[in-house]
Amino acid sequence: METEKKNEEQKSEENSNTDLEFEEDTEHTTEDSKQIIAKLRERLKKAVEEKQEYLFGWQKAKADFINTRKKDEEANRQFAKFAKSDLVLELVSVLDSFDIAFANKGSWEKLPAEWRSGIERIHSQLMSVMSSNGLRELNPLGKVFDPTTEEAVSLVDTKNKDDDEKVLEVLQKGYLLHDKLIRPAKVRVGRYVLSRI
Repeated sequence: METEKKNEEQKSEENSNTDLEFEEDTEHTTEDSKQIIAKLRERLKKAVEEKQEYLFGWQKAKADFINTRKKDEEANRQFAKFAKSDLVLELVSVLDSFDIAFANKGSWEKLPAEWRSGIERIHSQLMSVMSSNGLRELNPLGKVFDPTTEEAVSLVDTKNKDDDEKVLEVLQKGYLLHDKLIRPAKVRVGRYVLSRI
């Protein structure tokens, strides 16, 4: 159906072209010339409109292509950033082991000084590598509890009004990878309780 329509349009264009052809031997009157000029102007107007339509369509397609390419590039950058998040999460558990070892002061002090120094250097190197890859530690101790980055494990009654809804103890540090939370901090939160006399 569409091809038939195109064929008809082509035939009508061919006929209009032959209508406008000048024959050298034929004399044209002023009236004929005016009609020919009017037809030419109409065809020119139609050609300009079609050109504008095609130009607009081309410009829109080009802009859509550029925008799609930018979105794809951004998606690839985001994918590359977070592609290593599984590995980072596994290494975070190694950092937890270091934290547990450092927290056990009695056992830690029993180790020879050279061993402690070596382990502290290894921990420092690991933290340096992790932070250069976008890892950031969350340690909200003493700050107001934030449920978007922290997980309250328990509430601790406190008589100090300033400690109400503040993180009193961090059981497990939280981590951000490129400002995206990959593990919330596990905390104990203070709850102000009026003392009874």
